[in-house]
Amino acid sequence: MKHQLSKTQRLSYTALFLALSLVLPLAFHAFGVAGRIFLPMHIPVLLAGMLVGPFSALVVGLLGPGLSHLMTGMPPTYAVPLMTLELPVYGVIAGVLYYRLKLHVYLSLIVAMVAGRLVFGLALLVLGMFMNLPYTAATFFSAGGAVVAGLPGVVLQLALIPLLVTAVKRRTR
Repeated sequence: MKHQLSKTQRLSYTALFLALSLVLPLAFHAFGVAGRIFLPMHIPVLLAGMLVGPFSALVVGLLGPGLSHLMTGMPPTYAVPLMTLELPVYGVIAGVLYYRLKLHVYLSLIVAMVAGRLVFGLALLVLGMFMNLPYTAATFFSAGGAVVAGLPGVVLQLALIPLLVTAVKRRTR
């Protein structure tokens, strides 16, 4: 995508990535692939940040989990506030590092993923003080926890997102 997108283009692409954040998890679940493992809602948020910018990713990351839950029941209720904190961090950091600062796509992606997972874990720790959650921050970061369970999603993101970003950038030059 061109560096200088019009307001209409930014709005359109943001809406597209928001729609993808709703549809992509449905597609993964339709094929029996768990969202906790492949993290499909993260992909459109990261793409929005890298291709449209941090504000687009912020909007997609903030709205995606709640809308998806209301429309499909996924993610589960307890995960909505956690993901509503995690996903904007992914997208905003990816957007600032790659779209604004022009850092390498892999570096931007890895920093964004680490920061997002840390925010999720911190939110889990805080929310766990007030709610009975299915797992704790310690479980989340343990060898058998969600961080490890999500490694296939991390691999998918590291393989797919740079390819898509490069292809879109090449196509729109």
